[in-house]
Amino acid sequence: MTNNEIFFSDNNPIFLFKKWLKDAEKKELNDPNAIALATVDSSGLPNVRMVLLKDIDDGEFIFYTNYGSAKSAEILISGKVAFVIHWKSLRRQVRVRGFVTKEDGALADKYFRSRSLNSRVGAWASEQSKPIASREKLLKNVEAYSLKLGSNPKRPNFWGGFRVNPIEIEFWADGEFRLHDRFRWSRKSVNSEWNQIRLQP
Repeated sequence: MTNNEIFFSDNNPIFLFKKWLKDAEKKELNDPNAIALATVDSSGLPNVRMVLLKDIDDGEFIFYTNYGSAKSAEILISGKVAFVIHWKSLRRQVRVRGFVTKEDGALADKYFRSRSLNSRVGAWASEQSKPIASREKLLKNVEAYSLKLGSNPKRPNFWGGFRVNPIEIEFWADGEFRLHDRFRWSRKSVNSEWNQIRLQP
């Protein structure tokens, strides 16, 4: 498949993202949906960490986390994020920038129920990003919540999703002699039409 073929999108970057992700799911060894998510704190200092992209719904990218975490605090301050997803096996990457809203309704409930019991209990037991004395203390918390919650714990109100509504998506594919192919889709607002341009390597 040539680079021209892999960039076909019918002027729809979400369609193209899904197509590339599907390609990666066939070849990438671990977590083809892992994204490096960037935020900034109240002083403007950036932060970045890996999270798992769990869904693409109505043109928005969805991931889940503890709303008490550092990343959540930073997201809620600015309402904006950026992320990059890189597939070494395909020699491709996508960069996304956009605005963020909470996903804490039925879709979040459904995803939480799909997780393993241990993961659901762990979400209750961990105050994400907060200091803890030892791993033993964490495991005791998990044990206590396991006894308290039973076999079907509900989603805690401090845990849920974020939806990234993109205004810029850039696709990159490796090229010979570092003459890479780059195409950027952008729009003025989340309700505007997409515009595409080709960028130099």
